[in-house]
Amino acid sequence: MNPKMPPRLAEIEKDLVLRRKRAEEEQWLGEAEGIDLTLTFVHTKQADAARLAQRSPVALGIPTTRPSSATGECQR
Repeated sequence: MNPKMPPRLAEIEKDLVLRRKRAEEEQWLGEAEGIDLTLTFVHTKQADAARLAQRSPVALGIPTTRPSSATGECQR
């Protein structure tokens, strides 16, 4: 996850809330509905980012090869 993502999403949300307020004041019902839909997507992204930030990385280790057998092939 890009560390710049959560602050950018908060910035986008703030802008959308201001645009939503203006749309209500101007009675732009279609615009307000579209902004509501976009806000829903932003909130989903924020929840996803928060969930990803809480995950810790999984250590997979360093891959190694096994010693070859008498036939010269690697064992699996």
